[in-house]
Amino acid sequence: MKHLPLLALLAALPNAACAQTAPETVTAKGNPILADGRFYTTDPAPLVDGDTLYILTGRDVADPEVNDFIMPEWQLLSTQDPASGKWQHTPGFIRPENVFAWAEPARAYAGQIVKGADGRFYFYAPVLEKNSDAKDRFAIGVAVADSVRGPWKDAHPAGPIISQKVPVANDIQNIDPTVLLDDDGRVYLYWGTFGRILGIELERDMVTPKGPERRIEGLTGFFEAPWVLKRKQVYYMLYAGNKAGPDSDCTPAVYHACQAYGTATSPLGPWTYRGVALRPVSSTTSHAGIVEFKGKWYMAYHTADAIGGGHFRRSVAIDRVEWDDSVSPAAIKPVVPTRAPQPAPAATRNIAGSARAVSSNAVPVQYWIAALNDGKVRANPLPPEMWGTWTGNNPKQAWIEYRWAKPVTIDGSRIQFFADQPAGSGIGVAPPAAWHLEYWDGGWKPVAATYGTVPGAFQEVHFAPVTTRCLRAVFDASGSGPYAGVGVQEWEVLAPRPRMPAAAPSAAVPACGQG
Repeated sequence: MKHLPLLALLAALPNAACAQTAPETVTAKGNPILADGRFYTTDPAPLVDGDTLYILTGRDVADPEVNDFIMPEWQLLSTQDPASGKWQHTPGFIRPENVFAWAEPARAYAGQIVKGADGRFYFYAPVLEKNSDAKDRFAIGVAVADSVRGPWKDAHPAGPIISQKVPVANDIQNIDPTVLLDDDGRVYLYWGTFGRILGIELERDMVTPKGPERRIEGLTGFFEAPWVLKRKQVYYMLYAGNKAGPDSDCTPAVYHACQAYGTATSPLGPWTYRGVALRPVSSTTSHAGIVEFKGKWYMAYHTADAIGGGHFRRSVAIDRVEWDDSVSPAAIKPVVPTRAPQPAPAATRNIAGSARAVSSNAVPVQYWIAALNDGKVRANPLPPEMWGTWTGNNPKQAWIEYRWAKPVTIDGSRIQFFADQPAGSGIGVAPPAAWHLEYWDGGWKPVAATYGTVPGAFQEVHFAPVTTRCLRAVFDASGSGPYAGVGVQEWEVLAPRPRMPAAAPSAAVPACGQG
């Protein structure tokens, strides 16, 4: 990973050190709401007050290839009609150090604003606590204001209301707070990450913890980002789920998350897992909130779909939520993400996107075979952005294969390897010792060509045209002992002439020699 000194990075950013900036009016042409890459918005927390829907968001400012959450401030989006596409955007809405004297600058992680019974607004914010000797210094503070737009002041100047030391010792990272104001006036706070979620009742002052912290159980695959709501006397907990595997209803890869949910008949449970409300999106992280606004329900969530977007440059989207009231408790119908109209694709020689990808190995869940032909190459990829063989006991030889529904004619290929170890290493991910292509013609036949193995750049192969339905890339791993794994970011297959891209088959394609 490439890390820059945080304060130097923030100092170089436009508006990074400014106080709240005047709102600007934007017109979204679809999702994400802010799509032009000027501002990245993340960790949405929707709030309804009167005739306005607000979305509190963080701000990602990481450089394109920095794999770290660089988040100096919160922003605010608001609209009177999501369907209109007209939003008001307030950059620099709140900065941690401007509200909490005990907080360090930056690291403005996911927070939530709620309206209390007294008509004032309360902001629950996870920030880094200065001068703390806790193992993890993330703590949750509360700010208060008479208006959603502030000005905000610390509602508990003595320090955080939740940390690894208060109100009682805990050993989790105290982030991602979500708050429920129940019909009877009672207040509940939930928070957590890395597979653990805690809940506690607060006094009606919205600040003082009441009673013991409780571990919330029953939310299958919980990873982080809880969001609580109540509908028709049923409590719903939305969360980033990380139950991974090829048969999972959530995600095939551990580096991605879905939005799963559970229900309960009382605020602190017991909770029962109910299913998936949003499949994995283009960002590895998933964070969402659901609210009712003018008789319709909406989910705000983030993706990596803005111009220049990425896993650490995320942008908020919003879509309708529908309920299935034919079952009890009512189910959240899986949200179908929408996007703004995309430019028409250009003709290309690369026909890998129209093939079904398979491999010789049971792909470890941290890698994703779909990355082979997704058209994306990064200088600093995360595991889902490549296919790999690394398991700690890697095969000496492995292959990946494209299968087309009908025969294609090809005369070239380009492949980009990823490596975090040098060639010959017996550990980690290294370039292959050698590799070659094979095509099916009544049997597997090798392609005579010159094959490069340098990682980080496309290795291009040219050969006389062949017509086939299946093509393999076969790799001989480096090293000895457990061997070094092989990683591939992207594998292109080239036709003699450009053509318009075609989608991959929706159904499984038989192996060559089997139909």
